[in-house]
Amino acid sequence: MKDFTVGNEARLILRFSAPLVMANIFQNLYNIVDSIIVGNVLGKEALAAVGASFPIIFTLISLIIGIGSGAATVVSQYFGARDILSVKRTIDSIFIVFFASSVLVSVTGITLSEQIFRLLKLPDEVMPDALSYLNIYLSGMFFFFGFSGISSILRGLGDSKTPLYYMMIATVSNIVLDLLFIIVFRWGIEGAAIATVLSQAGAFATAIWHLNRKHEIINLSFRKYVFDRQIFNSCVRIGLPTGIQQSLIAIGMMAILSIVNRFGTNAVAAYSAAIRIDSFVKMPAIAFSSALSSFVGQNLGAFHEKRAISGLRATIVFSIIYCIAITLVIVFFGDTIMLFFTSDAQVIQIGEDYLIIVSLFYLLFSVMFSLTGFLRGAGDTFIPMIATLISLYIVRIPAATFLSNLIGVNGIWWSEPAGWFIGLAIMVVYFKTGRWRGKVVVKK
Repeated sequence: MKDFTVGNEARLILRFSAPLVMANIFQNLYNIVDSIIVGNVLGKEALAAVGASFPIIFTLISLIIGIGSGAATVVSQYFGARDILSVKRTIDSIFIVFFASSVLVSVTGITLSEQIFRLLKLPDEVMPDALSYLNIYLSGMFFFFGFSGISSILRGLGDSKTPLYYMMIATVSNIVLDLLFIIVFRWGIEGAAIATVLSQAGAFATAIWHLNRKHEIINLSFRKYVFDRQIFNSCVRIGLPTGIQQSLIAIGMMAILSIVNRFGTNAVAAYSAAIRIDSFVKMPAIAFSSALSSFVGQNLGAFHEKRAISGLRATIVFSIIYCIAITLVIVFFGDTIMLFFTSDAQVIQIGEDYLIIVSLFYLLFSVMFSLTGFLRGAGDTFIPMIATLISLYIVRIPAATFLSNLIGVNGIWWSEPAGWFIGLAIMVVYFKTGRWRGKVVVKK
C-alpha cells in the first residue's frame, strides 16, 4: 500500500504508474498474442473473428467494471482518511456484486451472441469462428470479474505492483497455452478462447491464495463477506456514470464495427489487428490516468487539493512526452508492426492507414484521459461521461458514416481524432469551472 498524501507529487505518480504501465502492457499482450497466433496460423477470417468479439465483450462487462472503478475511488478516499473499516466493507460489497454479475453476463452474452453478430452484419465467412470464440470467452466471466475486482481494489490502496505480478502470470500462461492448444493440439480458434479462460482462472486463484496469506486488509473469504448498502450506493454514485459511459462507448464501438463490416473481411481483419496495436500503445497514457485517480482520491480524501492539482500537471507532462515518442514510432514503423499479425498486403495497408491517422492525434487523447483521471479521483464522473458520449455519438459515429461514404474506409479512421478534439474541449472547460470540488465521500 502507498500513502500519496506525502512526498513529491510527480515522483509518486511516476513510480506508481510504472507498474500500471507494465500491467497494462501485459494485459494487452494477453490479447495481442491471441491475435498474432490466430492471424498467422488460422488466417485472416479467424483474426477478424477475434476482433469482432471484443466490442461485444466490452459492452457486456463495461457497466460492472465502471462500478468497480467507483469502488476503487471510494477505497482510495477512505484509505486517505484512514478509515480502514470502511475500506474493508467497500471491498466486501463490491466483490459480492462482481460475482453475481459474472453469472448474469455469461448467460446473457452466450444467449444473444448470434443475434448480435447478425445485427452487426458480420461477414458470413467470419461468423462460425466468432461465435465459437465469444461463447467460450464468456463462459469464464467469473474469473475475469474476480481478477478485475482484485486489481481495482489494490490500485485504490496505492498498490500497483501486485496486480502487475498477477497479470504477468496470466500473460505468460496464455502465451504457452495458445501455442499448445492452437499449434500442437490444433484446436483452432476454440483453443485460443480456452487458453484465455484458463489463464484468467489461474491468475485469479493465485491472487486469492496470495492475498489471503499476505495482505493486512484484503481477505477474500466468500463465507464472511458483508454487504454494506450505504457504501455500495457511494460506489454506484461515483462508478455508475463511468459504467454507463463505458457501456455506451462499447455500443458505439459496435456501431463503428458495423460500418467497418461493410468493407469486407480485409477491413475487419485490419481493424482487428490495428485496434490491438492502438490499445497497446495507449496503455501508458491510460495508466497515468489510473495512477492519477488514486493519487487524487487519497489527497482529496485528506483535503490536500493543491497536491491533487500538482499531480494533474505532472501527469499531463508525462503523457505528452510519451505520446510524441510513440507517434514517431507508429508513423515510421506501422507497416512493420502490422506484419506481426498477417502477411496479407491489403490487410497490412488498411491497418497501417488506421495507425498513422490515429497516432497523429494521441496528444488529444492523453490530455483528455488525464483530466478524466483527475475527475474520477475527485468522485466527479458525470461530466467525463457526457464529454465521452458527445464525442462518440454526436461526432465520431456520424463522421464515420459520412466520411466512409465519401472517401472510403479511411473516413472511419479520421472520425476518431475528431471525437477526441470535442471531448477534450468539454473536459477543459468543465475543469476550469471548479464544480468538481466537494464530490468526495469523506466529509470534514
